[in-house]
Amino acid sequence: MSNRRTRAAVAVALSAVIAGALTGCESGSDREAPRGQGSGSPAVVAPGRPGEEARRISPEEAARLLPDDKPNSADFTYAQMMIVHHRQALTMTALAPQRADSPQVKKVAERIAAAQRPEIGAMEGWLKNNGGPRPQKGHDHHSMPGMATEAQLAQLKTARGKAFDELFLRLMITHHEGAVSMAAEVLGEGNNVLVEEMASDVIAQQTAEINRMRSM
Repeated sequence: MSNRRTRAAVAVALSAVIAGALTGCESGSDREAPRGQGSGSPAVVAPGRPGEEARRISPEEAARLLPDDKPNSADFTYAQMMIVHHRQALTMTALAPQRADSPQVKKVAERIAAAQRPEIGAMEGWLKNNGGPRPQKGHDHHSMPGMATEAQLAQLKTARGKAFDELFLRLMITHHEGAVSMAAEVLGEGNNVLVEEMASDVIAQQTAEINRMRSM
């Protein structure tokens, strides 16, 4: 498990024990939570490191131990650029029902669209909850990994049948490979746990779809 995944797991565990302690404090006299030494506050049992025993700390101290996952510039860049990246994928998949010949291509396009629409919504919601989009210096949406050019999109829009199938798969495999590259980059440079989870989902799902499309 990576350090960032360990941090996320610790955050979840500490959040749970903090919530439990606070709930115990508010639940009334029928149940008394364990007390910390020299304090009237309920104690939180914090897990020790390997080979060390657990220790009792106050909820306030436990809160301070929660890892800082404040979003950094890499998190914002990823969310903002991946929204644009996903939207191009939706533009491409929208052509498949009327232009594709292969039922398999139509089906994979349908699956891609069904997955990426809610992912766009999740990233837009994340941006809103974190103060909105940030100015992006030195980043050009057209230079994102895997993005189809205007000429390639125009060619796809005029293709039909087997010619469409072949071009769609080639462009979408490249598009997915770019998304996986962007997701891997934010896992190394970002700081926010939710962005990490979204990026990990992109890697898992789109890697599987790349393998599926290559087999067609």
